[in-house]
Parts: sequence; structure tokens; C-alpha cells
Amino acid sequence: MKLAGGCHCGGVRYEVEGEPYTHALCHCSDCRRHAGAPMVGWTMYPQEALSITKGTPKVYESSEHGRRQFCPDCGTGLFYSNARMLPGLIDIQSGTYDTPGEIPARIHIQVAERISWMERVHELPVFDRFPPTE
Repeated sequence: MKLAGGCHCGGVRYEVEGEPYTHALCHCSDCRRHAGAPMVGWTMYPQEALSITKGTPKVYESSEHGRRQFCPDCGTGLFYSNARMLPGLIDIQSGTYDTPGEIPARIHIQVAERISWMERVHELPVFDRFPPTE
């Protein structure tokens, strides 16, 4: 499988080839704060499976060994690596794929840090676009 993706402004583009080890929905506070979202989807691959095809992501040292990469222009989070905990591996934010539905999510991780209302978020009303204003 070969997938392409990139940031919001198009300044950074990438391709990844092969099957991901997993697709995890992470609820940790670091991911939430970096993305500004209640959880973040990550697909994990060997680092050599990823090719940057346009631009250069900026690297942020988010912890002693954690490195987050994002577009230096629009700020879209793209990749995460941790040479100590995940040697030779890279996580790709699954929402940045051109076709994000290609790889179904498989697991939730870091649920000990999950926002309490996320546990029942699937029970909320749903709308194709926006709720009625009346």
C-alpha cells in the first residue's frame, strides 16, 4: 500500500509505503495539546517507509526523547518519533493523509489521560454538516 499526504497549506508533502504496524487513537495530554484536538490518530511505520516529497518539516523536541515534526508555515502536525521508546519507527498523523479512510483505526491508547467526555462521545447527536439553527 502506498499513501500520500501533507499539511494544510501544501508546503510539506510525504509518501509512505507498506502496511502500518497499527493505527492508534492517542488520548495523551501531549498529543492533545500539540494538535489542539481531543485525540490524535497515528499510523506507525518503519522510518524508512516514509519519504518527504516536498518541503522540510520543523522538528520540535516535545520531551527528552520525543520529536514532533510539523509544517513550519501552517503548523500542521505530521510525524512523531522517539528513538528510545520506538527505535526505528515513525508515527504519521493519520488525519494528514490525502485519503485518511484507507487505514481503519485499530486501538485507543493512553486512555488513562482521556478527557472524560470522550468516553461517551459516540452517543452525541450527529449532523451531516451543521445542526439546524431553529
